[in-house]
Amino acid sequence: MSSLSSTEAFPANTPAASQIFTTVLSEGPLTRLDLARRAGLSAAAVTKAVRPLIEAGYLVEDVDEDARPALGRPANLVRVDGGRALFIGVKVTGDEIIGVLTDLCCRIMVARHLPLAGRDPVPVLASTVELVRELLTEADGLGVPVMGLGIAVSGAVDRAEGVVRYSPFLEWHDVPLAELTAATTGLPVTVDNDVRALTVAEQWFGAGVGLSDFAVVTVGAGIGCGLVVHGKVVAGAHGVAGEIGHVTVDPAGPPCHCGNRGCVESIAGDAAIVHQVSAATGTEVTDAAQALALAREGVAGARAAYARAGDAIGRGIATVANLFGPERVIISGEGLAAYDLFAEQIRDAFTAAAFGSAEQCDLKTRPLPFEEWARGAAATAIQSFIRSDAH
Repeated sequence: MSSLSSTEAFPANTPAASQIFTTVLSEGPLTRLDLARRAGLSAAAVTKAVRPLIEAGYLVEDVDEDARPALGRPANLVRVDGGRALFIGVKVTGDEIIGVLTDLCCRIMVARHLPLAGRDPVPVLASTVELVRELLTEADGLGVPVMGLGIAVSGAVDRAEGVVRYSPFLEWHDVPLAELTAATTGLPVTVDNDVRALTVAEQWFGAGVGLSDFAVVTVGAGIGCGLVVHGKVVAGAHGVAGEIGHVTVDPAGPPCHCGNRGCVESIAGDAAIVHQVSAATGTEVTDAAQALALAREGVAGARAAYARAGDAIGRGIATVANLFGPERVIISGEGLAAYDLFAEQIRDAFTAAAFGSAEQCDLKTRPLPFEEWARGAAATAIQSFIRSDAH
């Protein structure tokens, strides 16, 4: 195991210091005055919080000679030194493991993919550890310590306990993934739902920066949703908040693996679209790529399946907008490869089903490479590192 993995404590040992560092991380560089305004703290409190972070090398103060106030003292910009620490993020799918090594600003430095031969927790854990060791070796070459490991898995995940309660794609039940991985890697481990992890990355480093209330909706093998309410990612009492994939939009629709009928996922998930295209065209369609190719060729049954999927997604997003009124909904996921085939239906269905001013919600599409899911996992590790002493 790498000699550069570390259990060093983060010096922001109060909630205020954690908040200030997070603000600089996502919105910086900032002056102390800007920090005080955005954090709602006094200048003295900001100075007290910033000092140990600068001394420990996590923050750097730059003098901006051009930003000189009337009294003559230059305003100093405070920024995060991204190279001060490294983190590893791992996304586990049904077919492969994607791992990334990032800096403290969650910029991907190295990415690795490792195919899975099976979905049993024991070999998946072994493959995960193998991939983590590869990334730790990469970190050795950079001479910077790795401070944490984040793992993202689909399904119901108890982040506080580090347990995967139920992952339908992996067919896992009550797997103590954080404990098992920490024991074999020696790193602090954070395990979270993959969509929530992606939401953390968007909140701190992406299209959600500066927004108090927004949602991330992912389209692909499943239909997921991450929620940020009053600046906090919401997991809910049982870790399944935001499961719009299992909101019923057509009571007479197809059966869903969850046991209900007409869920968004049973209409708009990849497997559902493949099944609909096969039935409509009389062609044996084996995967989403083949279904998409038929739709692009103009095959009517295939195009109709995507149009129906768009309608279901739009109604699901409207449900989110009606329930908590986000400023923005970010639409992402591998399913965006087909976005041109159902974008109009998403917008029309959303407009029809959104109530009142909820219709003003900004729908923003954000195509992301699959490594971004692993980056989301790294973001949760960064989040845990920053907040470990503050909470």
